[in-house]
Amino acid sequence: MPVDVLIRPFLKELDFEKALADFLPQHGWEPNVIMNPTEEILIKNWAAIIYNNNRDMNRLGDFPLTSSEMQQIMTQVDALKNPYEVNQFINGGQVMIKRDNPDDKINFGKEVYLTIFNAREIRAGQSVYQIVRQPKFQTKHPLGTTRRGDVMLLINGMPVVHIELKRSGVDVTQAVNQIKKYAHEGIFSHGIFSLIQIFVAMTPEKTLYFANPGASENFSPSFYFHWADFNNEEIHDWKRIAANLLSIPMAHQMVGYYTIADDKDETLKVLRSYQYFATTKIWERVRETNWDDHYHKGGYIWHTTGSGKTMTSFKSAQLIAKANDADKVVFLLDRIELSTQSADEYRGFANADDNVLDTEDTRNLIRVLESDSKDDCLIVTSIQKMSRINSDNSIPQSTIDKINKKRVVFIVDECHRSVTGSGKESGSGMLLTIKNTFPRAILFGFTGTPIFPENARGEMTTEVIFGDMLHKYTLASGIPDKNVLGFDLYREDTFQEQEVREAVALRQADPEAETVDDIAKDNEKMGIYNKWMNDTDILKVEDEAKSLYTSDEHHMAVVQKIVEERPILSHNGKFHAILATKNIPEAIEYYQLFKKHYPEYNITAIFDDSIDNNGGGEYKEEAILEILEDYNRKFETTFQQSTYAKYKKDVAKRLAHKTPYQHLEKDKQLDMLIVVTQMLTGYDSKWVNTLYVDKLLQYVDVIQAFSRTNRLFGPDKPFGIIKYFTRPNRMAKNIDDALALYVDQPLLVFTDKLEANLEKINQSFRTIDQLFKAEGIEYYATLPQAEASKKKFAKEFCDMTKRLEAAKMQGFLWEKAEYEFQHTNGWVKLKMELDEQTYKVLLARYRELFTGKGGGGGGDDDVYQLEAYITETGAGTIDAEYINSKFIKFVKNLYTSGPGSEHVKTAQAELHNAFASLDQRDQRTAQRILHDIESGDLRLSPGKTIYDYIIDYQKRECDQQVYTLAEATGLNITKLQELISKDTTEQNINEQGRFDALVQTIDKVKAVDFLKKVTGQDVPKRFVITNISSILRRFILDPSDRAKIIYAYQNEDFFLDVNIPEEVPEDEVPQETPEQKEQREESNKLSFEEMSENVRELVKKDLRKCAGMPLTQDVVKAFFKILTTPTIPSVDGVGLDVYKAMDELFGRKEVNIVDKHVHSGNLSVKFEVYLKKLYYMIHGEEIQPQNEGEHVTLSNCIFAFPCLRNLRWSTKETEHKLSGYLDIIRNNRNTSDGNGAHASYLLTESQLDSNIKAFVTLYFYVTGMCYNELKAKYDI
Repeated sequence: MPVDVLIRPFLKELDFEKALADFLPQHGWEPNVIMNPTEEILIKNWAAIIYNNNRDMNRLGDFPLTSSEMQQIMTQVDALKNPYEVNQFINGGQVMIKRDNPDDKINFGKEVYLTIFNAREIRAGQSVYQIVRQPKFQTKHPLGTTRRGDVMLLINGMPVVHIELKRSGVDVTQAVNQIKKYAHEGIFSHGIFSLIQIFVAMTPEKTLYFANPGASENFSPSFYFHWADFNNEEIHDWKRIAANLLSIPMAHQMVGYYTIADDKDETLKVLRSYQYFATTKIWERVRETNWDDHYHKGGYIWHTTGSGKTMTSFKSAQLIAKANDADKVVFLLDRIELSTQSADEYRGFANADDNVLDTEDTRNLIRVLESDSKDDCLIVTSIQKMSRINSDNSIPQSTIDKINKKRVVFIVDECHRSVTGSGKESGSGMLLTIKNTFPRAILFGFTGTPIFPENARGEMTTEVIFGDMLHKYTLASGIPDKNVLGFDLYREDTFQEQEVREAVALRQADPEAETVDDIAKDNEKMGIYNKWMNDTDILKVEDEAKSLYTSDEHHMAVVQKIVEERPILSHNGKFHAILATKNIPEAIEYYQLFKKHYPEYNITAIFDDSIDNNGGGEYKEEAILEILEDYNRKFETTFQQSTYAKYKKDVAKRLAHKTPYQHLEKDKQLDMLIVVTQMLTGYDSKWVNTLYVDKLLQYVDVIQAFSRTNRLFGPDKPFGIIKYFTRPNRMAKNIDDALALYVDQPLLVFTDKLEANLEKINQSFRTIDQLFKAEGIEYYATLPQAEASKKKFAKEFCDMTKRLEAAKMQGFLWEKAEYEFQHTNGWVKLKMELDEQTYKVLLARYRELFTGKGGGGGGDDDVYQLEAYITETGAGTIDAEYINSKFIKFVKNLYTSGPGSEHVKTAQAELHNAFASLDQRDQRTAQRILHDIESGDLRLSPGKTIYDYIIDYQKRECDQQVYTLAEATGLNITKLQELISKDTTEQNINEQGRFDALVQTIDKVKAVDFLKKVTGQDVPKRFVITNISSILRRFILDPSDRAKIIYAYQNEDFFLDVNIPEEVPEDEVPQETPEQKEQREESNKLSFEEMSENVRELVKKDLRKCAGMPLTQDVVKAFFKILTTPTIPSVDGVGLDVYKAMDELFGRKEVNIVDKHVHSGNLSVKFEVYLKKLYYMIHGEEIQPQNEGEHVTLSNCIFAFPCLRNLRWSTKETEHKLSGYLDIIRNNRNTSDGNGAHASYLLTESQLDSNIKAFVTLYFYVTGMCYNELKAKYDI
């Protein structure tokens, strides 16, 4: 709106706070602002106001409340369990104390009732309206820190509205998060601050308000409302909010009139702006009514289905009754409604002094209408019962005259039904009877779908019966406001258009013809056929094709479509569906199809004789018995045909998860309900998310039926899903007609389709990708540093996640990267740029915005758009197996190829990419683990994953921190470890006094020095325990605080909460320069002679025992001669590889485990090639395979050397051992994976040493056994 365009921005929150406090006195609040009060000061202020408002001699007289009397009141306040009870306390208007002020001689020792609030005393009498700025909050725990609020509004000394402010440019949800944080800390759960009824989160440009939900876990964005004007235009300008929502009288009325303490779930609720306007319009109309000439017409409220009409209608009736503006307020409900359930709802909304009457029969209804008792003012009944009160039904005229003298208000729910039909038993007929019987009564109607001249079809319009429209709130407002969901609409064709045309054209040309060939020679018939095939409008064609849409083929196609999609659309059974059919026989047929083909589905059906009966009496009766029998068996009920009405109620409750079915196991829930017209109007269940429509609907019925799916639930239900099957072109036109009549902007009711959602996901991802690239962040491993970038990331990630949730319901799968969509000019391909692993990485970064990790954040003035449910999305689902598979791949490649190889670099890059899914602390731990593996400091253990190592490392780190703290403070280390190792929270930290017991072990002398180092301040001895207890609490509850405390203790220039970095620096992993590495490697080298000697020492014991073996030193010389002797290219490369392995294993002073893995693997793999070279040197030819055309194998090579071939059958101990060495080489090769990595990566160091000895011994054994043949040919 133009007014809102000119909103003045505030760059500082404090300036905004002052401006608001200066502006409110212009709108009813006192100008004297209470600054920086503590709770104690506000309690004294309340006591003074109670005293001033209760000065008459039978209450307090001239004697103020004593502190103990005020404590009596505070004790009553603290006894209130939740905001629901607080609301009843405030609106009860009075509090009772026992006077103990001895100066009050009249009332001393007596119980007196003191007025604290009067809902009707607005801007009048004793009402006091005060502004508080920056109230001081003490957290629930005595050792917690003090907080400071922004603005609080007091009525009669009670803080009833709390306002949290944020400067321009900060998302308003941050103000909500601030309130939620205070709630989590227990600030609003006790004392005077527990009286708060309404929270307001406010920036200069955006405001949200909501009823106090109590505990922080009860905060829900579904119940954060914006304030709008009468035309449902959101008000953005803070001044207009202050002049409307926060003004007097409005703020007073919101607390006294427009909050509801709902008895059903003991929650406090507050009206939305459109509910407020509807309620006040009705109340005003009644107050202004001349009861003798108003012609019944109060007016009607057009509020879209799902927008809370029941609450609005009740609040209207309650206000009329309390103001004594009518003698009777009667809620009229259609009998299709569960009127008992509606009465229970009204009772839930009622205050303790409201009596909502549910009439059992007409006689009881007459009794309460005749009654003069004010307790019999609010009545719930059906339109059928009310219409029976007339002289035609033998009701005495005197009785009717007595009722007629009273001021009666009728409120008709779902009043569109009451204007349809004809005859006395129709809705309009019964309402006319009521109007004629009670000519002085005034009628109001509530409907989401009024009857207009365009769709009246010869019946009366809503306006004719009820009068003019008092307020309107349509789907076009409700969906953008997020008060109801939009629709995801799908046309489902069980037949192609060509098939439909052919069937109709053939029947029109000749009803007896079976194919077009039967009429091909008849020009007249072919003319008719071609006209229907080519020239007739498809709507007309479909109108003639009704039999197609009642065929078995059609029904089975519908069933298969439903079953095929249910796992995705139902969120694996979380949500339920309704199937709307044409008539009872079709509903029965569908029921039996599902029962026969898909008995695993929990499906039932309901229909009503008076509305749905289209014949087939006996067949229908048998079907009802069958349905009841199946229902009783599945759900352990005992319904009979005589209790069919109770069965319908049970179905309604089960489908809505209402008492007693709130916590059903899945096998006791309904998957789908089959109906004809029942439940398609007026029925509410947030658990229904899909409507299958296999019938034609028009106007009212379209909107009403669709709206069964659009109740808010949460992120798992982004929209209501509608799929229609019968005569799809005609149904599409009916939908367009209905929307044109009932929705100002029809396009607003439909959600984006899959293609649009995927395109916007890609757009958001590209934006996010650029944010990280701009700061040079690879793999999205950390958050951007720039605040603006974090803010943008938060917004885009929120939007992207919501789109993903919707897309999944529409068929998106992570496994599918490319999609095709049909456009008018052909098919368009769309490729997803975001994959699942990258999304999980970004989810980890998003979570860090909540914790303040990853660089900045966490302050009270954060600017991020944060939604808690997203952090819970996939919580614990970061793919552990995926990350561990990359870890194993890296280790295998490291132990096979060695550090620096291309295989290792590739595997390391993949692993770093996977590590980005971890939070920052886990990433740093994982990097240290990799360093320790590469350096050989970490030996891997079988069965342990990367997560196990991370936990081990962090536990060691935590143990070291605990040890450091215990040493520094004298704390009992065992008690401290117990508190940290258990699931300790703020709430249970001092269970059975365990925290207090730990604090008692502190050495106060040590603690003084510790506090000096950590805080940088000298703490007086009397405050040592208090200060160190606060630090100790943080140490136990928060690992990041734990690190900061130890860092401050160990670094003299850093102090806790002063200059400690958000991420505490860890000891950096040592990084060598190339020069340092070269120097280290050079100093570790041995000479060739030393290496040769080491080899000789390893093998001499085994070789000496072998018959015919030369001296070991001669064998060693021959071995190295072979490695360097040129032969043929295919085998000569082995010399360099084997020499390097020998040099790395025996030519070094120290050999780490990584080198042992790498080079033992190489010796194993290269043994076959060494045998090929040795054979060639001896025989001058290559080893041949067993069969021509095959590759030479290790077995062929072993067979070529008799000394190796015969080892298996030798009985000599040494040769038997050598045969075992050969088996080790064979096994190593058999367990090699596709990358050449071996299962040996989990071998212990002693196992590796044994393998190395086996491999080297075999090399020298075969060399020695061939020594003489080699000596004859070569100079060795």
